[in-house]
Amino acid sequence: MTDWLDAAAADSVPESASLSVEVAGVALVIARCGDEYYAIEDQCTHDGESLAGAEVEDCEIICPRHFARFCLKSGEALTPPAYEPVRTYRVRAENGRLLVEVPSVG
Repeated sequence: MTDWLDAAAADSVPESASLSVEVAGVALVIARCGDEYYAIEDQCTHDGESLAGAEVEDCEIICPRHFARFCLKSGEALTPPAYEPVRTYRVRAENGRLLVEVPSVG
């Protein structure tokens, strides 16, 4: 089972940067690519560095520490030093808010 939980205002996600949020105890980064929103786990798979404040370019998020790139759509690691994907979460916009689908907690 999953739940759609409120994460942030849609207009709080900048065009070329990410927004850090916590939803149901899970640290996430929400980013935008055009008119679409994406949420990924807030942790680089290379060394566990937070992706908070990471730049977004061409639907990719760039780790601020070692510059590994991840696809926002699939979570795939696109460049070294990261080789493992980051976990992705579905996002939908509703009434100006962003809802993220997370596993049910209860």
